[in-house]
Amino acid sequence: MKKFITFCSIIIVLISCAGSKKMATDGWISLFDGQSLSNWKVGDNAASFKVENGMIVVNGNVAHLFYDGDIKNHEFKNFEFKADVMTMPGANSGIYFHTQFQQSSWPLKGYEVQVNNSQSDWRRTASLYGIQDVREVYVKDSTWFTESITVIGKKITTRINDKVLVEYTEPDNVKRETGNEGRVISKGTFALQGHDPNSKVYYKNIMVKVLPD
Repeated sequence: MKKFITFCSIIIVLISCAGSKKMATDGWISLFDGQSLSNWKVGDNAASFKVENGMIVVNGNVAHLFYDGDIKNHEFKNFEFKADVMTMPGANSGIYFHTQFQQSSWPLKGYEVQVNNSQSDWRRTASLYGIQDVREVYVKDSTWFTESITVIGKKITTRINDKVLVEYTEPDNVKRETGNEGRVISKGTFALQGHDPNSKVYYKNIMVKVLPD
């Protein structure tokens, strides 16, 4: 019986290792455990974020939830990022990259990729906010879609459900207007935006694939 148990244990370990190898080959790493906000950090208005049924629910006063975990020491340069997103009617949110933790207000560092299918702001989902904007609506509220961001060198690509909506290459020595000096390629973490109490947005399956610098 002991030999049989040992043999079964070896088989389980081998199966587990095979699964891990497949995940490593695929390259995608989860940033959200589906159960808690462990490895994420928020400053003011932390109540704007909660976890329900495997999702991050964003609803409340202005707040930003920053990834603060061990992957790349939460400092990403070249990457592919994707998340499944669902907006409620009239909702506005955003996904920041190359940013850093900030206690309050809108992040000064990094770019924002818009999440907005019906709110009054005309810049729609997948816009590289204020840099290269999308006016058209490609997905409906109350429907899950995948929003993705790829950064390689100076090139930024955004997609909805694999449809490319923005391809932007940052000019060398770019100069931004006052107040937007931090909207440049650098390196940093990701953040989810809580925009206002009338906006409700759901996020799940938040993943990153680290690319060579």
